[in-house]
Amino acid sequence: MSKPDPQKQREFAIEAVRILQQAGFEACFAGGCVRDQLLGREPKDFDIATSARPDEVRDLFGHRRTLPIGASFGVITVLGPRGAGQFDVATFRSDGKYSDGRHPDEVRFSSAEEDAQRRDFTINGMFFDPVNERIIDYVGGQVDLERCVVRAIGAAEVRFAEDKLRMLRAVRFAATLAFELEAETAAAISRMADQLTAVSSERIAAEMQRMLVDPHRLRALTMLRYTRLAEVLFAGINVHDESSWDRALRTADHLDAPGYALALAAVLGELTDSRTAGELGQKWRLSNEVLRRLTWLVSNRAELTGAAQLPWYRIQPLLIHPGAADLVALCAARAEIGQFDPADVDFCRQRLLWPAERLDPPALLSGDDLVARGVPQGSVYRELLSAVRDAQLQGEIQTQADALALVDRLLKSR
Repeated sequence: MSKPDPQKQREFAIEAVRILQQAGFEACFAGGCVRDQLLGREPKDFDIATSARPDEVRDLFGHRRTLPIGASFGVITVLGPRGAGQFDVATFRSDGKYSDGRHPDEVRFSSAEEDAQRRDFTINGMFFDPVNERIIDYVGGQVDLERCVVRAIGAAEVRFAEDKLRMLRAVRFAATLAFELEAETAAAISRMADQLTAVSSERIAAEMQRMLVDPHRLRALTMLRYTRLAEVLFAGINVHDESSWDRALRTADHLDAPGYALALAAVLGELTDSRTAGELGQKWRLSNEVLRRLTWLVSNRAELTGAAQLPWYRIQPLLIHPGAADLVALCAARAEIGQFDPADVDFCRQRLLWPAERLDPPALLSGDDLVARGVPQGSVYRELLSAVRDAQLQGEIQTQADALALVDRLLKSR
């Protein structure tokens, strides 16, 4: 699915609110899009809250343009015209108990004010009427936005008991927005941090990704530690070793627009080994691609040490790996905190600029060439091919004839 055009998306969302209002219903933007708009940011998507019931929403927009995927919670997905994407239209509701720590057991359709009171944080609990250009704020969200504070709506422990992931989301919002956690909200997280284990691994991993790839990852990690969430997230890893934790934070902070695997490797590489990092990645159910990259980075984080002086055949396999750019970026971040030699980073960056045919030239010999040469098959093949490749990378031989001559010399010396 192609990415919606922001202008078309917004225009259609406003038109949808207008359609609902003209039909006699209350309707407004809700949640994150209101927060982002008030912060001067372009909303990523638009959610609409309304007094219309799900069947009334479908009648207004037509069954062919709506999807009742979340109808049991009062949510109907409305499909926009080409380029406008889609958005959710949710009926104002109050939630019942959250037995599973994520979804309400039942919902009751209610008023806009009651709907605002059941949301997570005040900065996410505001409504905006785009037709009449009016902010509707029952929870003090505007004040908290001005004060740069993330505060739970109502009793923080109640909000977190409903959905334990909200504890992690509170930190993510505070970090990525450069806000502060309101004191009682932060205290409630610290008291309830152990309950984060009830949240699915996939949801935790998704929140951590959003925090770690964000430029404010240092702030996020700091908050995770003082709210006790870090010791739950990184169970089995000592996050209370001040020296290691400080290196982890500073290394991660020096990364420039990292992917998830690199950001996580910067943290875990200072705290543990590749095996434990891999176990954590499996626990979080990271994708195979991210997990492989994470463990490879942690395992090889020190292998480029002395790169400028080491034989090229020792370094070249690392620099032709798909994760080479990430590995050099990790070394560069470590160099910024005095844990790696900048000269080795510069050497590797220069080599990565080489054309592919120079960085990773085709092998001069294969096993078939050894067979044709009359070399008896066996473990010697691996030794010979490795020696030939090393000599090729070092520039000691350039042609197949050179390679075969080297094979002959090596066989005679056995």
